[in-house]
Amino acid sequence: MKELLKYLLIFLGSFFVLLGLVGIVVPLIPTTPLLLLGAFCYARSSEKLYHWLLNTKWLGEYIRSFQAGHGIPTRTKFIAIAVLWLTSGYSIFFLIPLLWVKVLLIGVVSYITYFIWSIKSKVAKKEN
Repeated sequence: MKELLKYLLIFLGSFFVLLGLVGIVVPLIPTTPLLLLGAFCYARSSEKLYHWLLNTKWLGEYIRSFQAGHGIPTRTKFIAIAVLWLTSGYSIFFLIPLLWVKVLLIGVVSYITYFIWSIKSKVAKKEN
């Protein structure tokens, strides 16, 4: 039974990491929470996969920054919110015909905007 749980966690971890990768490109899919879920699953099932994820060039930085409590750079917040509203706005105004779906999508995008903005901002270190 313990072996089955290990393989299930590896599968789920890989699934969440894959979704996190998609989230880098697709604005409505949250990258960092999915990568954190993947890291959680890997940490409980495979030390090798967990260390691999933490040490990957691009993905590891998301997880390490969050674990260290550094937050997200303000510039990244602005870019994420701008891309979110541009892509969602196009869908809302040009692709979706139903008013209730438009209102629902505006609500979801507004909440995601609030969530992104409420995350602690990472302060850039000044070099002398």
